[in-house]
Amino acid sequence: MSKPVLTIVVPCYNEEEVLETTIMMLNEKLTQFINDHLVSEESNILFVDDGSKDRTWSIIYKESLYNGKVNGLKLARNVGHQHALYAGLINAKISADCVVSIDADLQDDVNVIKEFLQKFNEGFDIVYGVRDKRETDRVFKKTTAEAFYKFMKKLGVNLIYNHADFRLMSKRAVEELEKFEEVNLFLRGIVPLIGFPSTSVYYNRKERLAGETKYPLRKMLSFAFEGITSFSITPIRFVLFLGLLSFFTSILFGTYFISLKFLGETETGWTSLITSVWLIGGLQLIAIGLIGEYIGKIYKESKRRPRYSIDINTLNLKQSIIGRTVKSGEPNHRELL
Repeated sequence: MSKPVLTIVVPCYNEEEVLETTIMMLNEKLTQFINDHLVSEESNILFVDDGSKDRTWSIIYKESLYNGKVNGLKLARNVGHQHALYAGLINAKISADCVVSIDADLQDDVNVIKEFLQKFNEGFDIVYGVRDKRETDRVFKKTTAEAFYKFMKKLGVNLIYNHADFRLMSKRAVEELEKFEEVNLFLRGIVPLIGFPSTSVYYNRKERLAGETKYPLRKMLSFAFEGITSFSITPIRFVLFLGLLSFFTSILFGTYFISLKFLGETETGWTSLITSVWLIGGLQLIAIGLIGEYIGKIYKESKRRPRYSIDINTLNLKQSIIGRTVKSGEPNHRELL
């Protein structure tokens, strides 16, 4: 049985502080897999630069010139983690039998990739890396993250609990993923919809090697809201329920005040009037905002704009350099640096 070609996809955004260490660790791990005959010698690492403003692309590019296992994909602009990861997966499937996605900060345990490969060889198309504990998280992040997964389950969204984007996907699973054409990408929710045989591998997440997190509170909330509105219309139904509840409540109060008028107790309270106005006004604004969010998503989908644009693909660039070197005797890759 031939050994599978593995591509490790690493989305990067302003990761200059940690990237050299990440390249070294992943390169060592991939070499180990090749020496242990777990994967083919053609296996590689694909770094996707998501429009970084620091030295991230420079580091990737220079490493790719003399390290045959390292390839790079430079996006023309910053499109966000999910789209950058998607770009890496779609480009990796061209030559890979299986693809592992992992973040550049290497908080996810690279040693678990070996278990991913074992599960892949057992016939699983998708292997999820699931956090066993959240001891490295702060109390607020741990509480909100767990609440998010529970809330999504209540909404009927099939998410893998405590799973982020550390996973293995087979070539055919990525090909199936490509058929999902929505622009509003939430891969944690889309991948389980593929339906191919899947399993989970549990691990403990580490502290970030260096640099700052690319998911501050604002981005985490935005990401959570993206997931909720991309996979469920329950929020709109909830607003409808609130509207109906408010309507019937107003009928009850109207009946009550009419009865007071007939009883001669016509004195009305300013507080109750203002409270009701603010309540109805607040519900209307929430409803309009929520409906606007869904309409905005429809607007984005209707435009059918590309998810990303590729600026430079070092794999093609290296092939072109090799071709010129053979024909004209140009310097080797190291001498080009």
